[in-house]
Amino acid sequence: MPLPLHLILSFKSFPMKYVMGLFILLSCSITLWTQESVIPESYQLVYEQDFHSPSSVKDFEMSDPGAWQIGEADNRHFLSLINQSNYQPRVRSPFNVAVLKTPFLRDFIMEIEAAQTGREYGHRDLCFFFGFVNPSNFYYVHMASKTDDHANNIFIVNDEPRKKISTETSSGTAWAETNSWHKIRIVRTIEDGMILVYFDDMTSPVMRAEDTHFDIGRIGLGSFDDTGNFSNLKVWAPKVYETKKGLFD
Repeated sequence: MPLPLHLILSFKSFPMKYVMGLFILLSCSITLWTQESVIPESYQLVYEQDFHSPSSVKDFEMSDPGAWQIGEADNRHFLSLINQSNYQPRVRSPFNVAVLKTPFLRDFIMEIEAAQTGREYGHRDLCFFFGFVNPSNFYYVHMASKTDDHANNIFIVNDEPRKKISTETSSGTAWAETNSWHKIRIVRTIEDGMILVYFDDMTSPVMRAEDTHFDIGRIGLGSFDDTGNFSNLKVWAPKVYETKKGLFD
């Protein structure tokens, strides 16, 4: 929106450093505004968790419950993956999995804050699951420091070792220093099969895929073989479906 003429003319009476400061402030405000969540009117908030309560772990079914705990630091509560899970998947896929027991979803928008707590190396990762039907059938986003055919892509696990389905991805995920928090958003729409992944910048996706093999499923958090923290989880969807239980039984 253009500034009113009287404001533009009034700038002439101010020192240039103040005028430039005002424009920088306006630019920052516009950037922050464009990075806010844009949720369709037909969507509703179907799950929200800040992990303040120790009982919040009961919302999840885990490949190894002993690998997870609730943590707190700097006035933030989080679900913490503290070590490698004692779990061997039937097909090659992530070991550390925490899947929400409910809701079951088709289209959804998930937002979460996450921090990597492991050492830096090419496959330093965190994972985000969706369309999770059972431990051998699901999608996941693998966000790692360096991209290759097995890292920093979107994958499908379909009764066989994970397979990359990304059509676009970045050169790598900048996790930065240990315990540096980042915002992740995942958007899925079944009708066109679109899967979009955002990292920090909510205006431009860092990964993209198109696939409709799995329809209704659960969402979850974890890692292939690293550790990390997850906080402020929110999920929006136009509809919630009947749930099932016993994924890892």
